[in-house]
Amino acid sequence: MAILKHTSSKNVNYTDVIQYLIFKYDESINKPLLDDFGNLQMRDQLYIDGINCDPMTFDLECKQLNAQYHKNQTNKEVKTHQYIISFDPKDVTEGNLTGEKAHELGLEFARKNFPGHQILVATHTDGNNKSGNIHVHIVLNSLRKLDVPEQVFMERECDHKAGYKHHQTREFLNYLKLDLMELCDREHLNQIDLLSPSTNKISQAEYVIQQKGQKKLNELNKKILADGLTPTSTIFETQKQFLRNSIHATLKESSSIEEFKSVLFGKYKIKVRDKRGRFSYLHPERQKAISERSLGTIYSKKELLSKIEKQAISSLEPDYRKNPFAIFTYKSELRLVIKLQNCIKAQQNDTYARKVKLTNLQQMANTLIFLQDNHYDSLEQLKQILYLIFDYPHKHYTFKYFEV
Repeated sequence: MAILKHTSSKNVNYTDVIQYLIFKYDESINKPLLDDFGNLQMRDQLYIDGINCDPMTFDLECKQLNAQYHKNQTNKEVKTHQYIISFDPKDVTEGNLTGEKAHELGLEFARKNFPGHQILVATHTDGNNKSGNIHVHIVLNSLRKLDVPEQVFMERECDHKAGYKHHQTREFLNYLKLDLMELCDREHLNQIDLLSPSTNKISQAEYVIQQKGQKKLNELNKKILADGLTPTSTIFETQKQFLRNSIHATLKESSSIEEFKSVLFGKYKIKVRDKRGRFSYLHPERQKAISERSLGTIYSKKELLSKIEKQAISSLEPDYRKNPFAIFTYKSELRLVIKLQNCIKAQQNDTYARKVKLTNLQQMANTLIFLQDNHYDSLEQLKQILYLIFDYPHKHYTFKYFEV
């Protein structure tokens, strides 16, 4: 599925942006990859264009515009906004998506939604961490260069005028997500509902922390293995992931929300805070709690209460596979089910069981008497008499009981 991410930067050095987009980077340490001679390495496949600027002089043109309007002169000001469109890896095979096509879509998206800004649009085909997904970087100077016609998505009167800064809000980000969904639908690319809250939310910052932590852990484990010892852990866990895993484990053995809180603190030293109907979780190594929203919707108070209630109801229902006789407590209006239940219940009575046993023995004895009286001693003879019965229906034969 295509996803949209947004980041902002206060870095005054616009050249760093160009360098990152053009050259190979080690994402785990955010440093460029150098060849054997210490030189920067160009990305294997790159598409790059500038809107309202030359891509190779993007840094100089941004600085000139900032100086003209006396904006972006302090360290506290946001200098650039970056939007990243990451397409589903399956789009390459299922949707015939190429780097060139993705770049065209990125340019279209940028021109439509960020008019008047100096923009760098760069498309990479290698994917983050060699994942193989095609993604487009849209980097814009936070200061608008040109006056443009007012658009429906602009929230302030000055949002279409030169010399004013890009206004990024949650409402505008939702608008961009909707526009991306419509773009992917038009191009028949894989897409999910970007406006629905994430059930298991992993931000870009958490992803980077996990990658760096895993790399350090792997290096440490190599030394441990070299010493002939066994590592205690092979998978690095972020603080948020520790909370998620602990919540899942605790939820399975909780029959009430009070028990959930108690077990979570007793086993994992995680405190649950309930404020205005929402949970937040305090990691044992933190002083500030992490909200349910930042973990994902499945960790919300409402969702956890629902799961605990379902578990409580299911625990009261009999397990028919482990205890077959429990099926006879199942309520049904079907006559067949009622008869079967009554039959089995009756057989649990010793007196009834003895009566059934005697009746069966009597019927078996009558069968033997019938066979002896008629001198039937083979299956062929029985088949012959049955043939006569069905071939001559006008004759009347009476058989009390016999069993082959």
